[in-house]
Amino acid sequence: MPIPTRAKLPRPAAAWCAAACAAGLLLLAPPAAAQGKLEAHYEASLAGIAVGRGTWGIEIGDDFYSASAQGATAGLLKAFSSGTGSGSVQGRVVNGALVPGNYTATVSSKKSETINILLGGGNVREFSIVPEPPVDADRIVVTDAHKKGVVDPMTSSLVRVPANVELLSPEVCRSGTSVFDGRLRYDIKLDFKRMETVKADKGYHGPAVVCSLYFTPVAGYIPDRPVIKHLANERRMEVTLVPIAGTRILVPFRTVIPTPFGPAVLEATQFNTTALPPRVAKTQ
Repeated sequence: MPIPTRAKLPRPAAAWCAAACAAGLLLLAPPAAAQGKLEAHYEASLAGIAVGRGTWGIEIGDDFYSASAQGATAGLLKAFSSGTGSGSVQGRVVNGALVPGNYTATVSSKKSETINILLGGGNVREFSIVPEPPVDADRIVVTDAHKKGVVDPMTSSLVRVPANVELLSPEVCRSGTSVFDGRLRYDIKLDFKRMETVKADKGYHGPAVVCSLYFTPVAGYIPDRPVIKHLANERRMEVTLVPIAGTRILVPFRTVIPTPFGPAVLEATQFNTTALPPRVAKTQ
């Protein structure tokens, strides 16, 4: 899960902090089953220095799901400027699959920007960025074809495990997805790395599956940007996944991206998850 913030860091460190905060979003997409809830707190750090904090809430129902995140700069980052952000998505659960509907993200520092994406059946129906960003001739154009068969960044962070696969196993990591975040269209691939045990300061203590994380930009990016080049070529990125109780959905507990300034890490400090009782149909 990313902390949705674009606070100013001394460049080029700002770009790597943004990559760390976005890392939680660069994950696998759905489907889902059963019902459960997550309330988590995360901390972002760069080379061991805390640079941001955020919260993430998720609810998975029989026929709906929702997720929301909020974040803010912290620690030494406040010496340069403050920044806050939020994001949310609502969608339906159809035949076990998470089908995103409405995605919104807002980031505020000296300026504020809001991204809205309306999806249907895995395709982008409408999207907007307010205020509208200037046109950059070097940016690879996102075509209509690029906006088909995609999910939003927040939905892409929810990893569904099929019923015939062990909930925490190497098979969880062997898949990929296509994502559109309002600007950038990219593909994500996971591969199994290892099993381990994780422990939050509060909440979850138990097994986790660690996946290697591979990022491929497709459109909406400027090819010469150093961060894009690094993320596309980096082979040491990893994400650690744990389950939402009562469901077959895994979510990021920790994400690590090596950078020239040290590891960018997004990790849960509190991870409280509970299974929800099934809804009982009303009878006359």
